[in-house]
Amino acid sequence: MVRRNDQRRAALVDAAIEVLAREGARGLTFRAVDSEARVPTGTASNYFANRDDLLLQAGARVYERLQPDEATIARQRAAGRDRETYAQLMRELVGRIASFRTGYLALLELRLESTRRPGLRKLLTERVRADVEANVSYHEASGLPGDATAVKLLYLALNWLIVEQLTLPEVFGEAERERLVTAAVERIVAAG
Repeated sequence: MVRRNDQRRAALVDAAIEVLAREGARGLTFRAVDSEARVPTGTASNYFANRDDLLLQAGARVYERLQPDEATIARQRAAGRDRETYAQLMRELVGRIASFRTGYLALLELRLESTRRPGLRKLLTERVRADVEANVSYHEASGLPGDATAVKLLYLALNWLIVEQLTLPEVFGEAERERLVTAAVERIVAAG
C-alpha cells in the first residue's frame, strides 16, 4: 500500500488550484498537477482516485484557504458596530479574496464545471450554502447593522465586484473598488 503524505496531498491540491486558474477545468490533468507541483509524473494519481476526486478536493481547499485567520477574526470581533465599520470589514474581505486571485479564478472554473458534474455541484452547493449561513449567523451575533437579506445582497454584489476585479481589473481601479464597496454597504444596510 502506498503511504500518503498529507503535506504532499495539500501541495498537489494547491497545484491543482493553480492549474485550474491558469488552464481551466479542461486543462486539469494529473500530469499538469504533477508538473505544477514539481513532483514525479504519476504522483497525483497515487493521491486521488480520479479527476472528479481531484476537482472535489480543489473545491474544498479553495474555501479552506479563503477563511480569515484567527487574528483577523479577533480584530473584527473587537471592531465597532456601525455601517462604517461594516464597510471597512467588507473592503478587507474583498481585498483578501481578490489577493488570492488563483483561488477565486479556480473557484469560478469549478462552478462552471459543476454544471456538468453533479458531485461537484453538490459539494459546491453545500459549501456555498454553509458559507452564506455562517456569514448570516456571524452577522446576527456581531451586532452590526442590517439583517440577513442585507448580508445576502452584499454577498451577491461583492462577489461580482471580485469577479470583475480578477478578470477585467482595468474596469475599476482599486480606489474605485473601495468606494463601490462602501457605497454597497451604505445603500444595502439600513442605518442603525
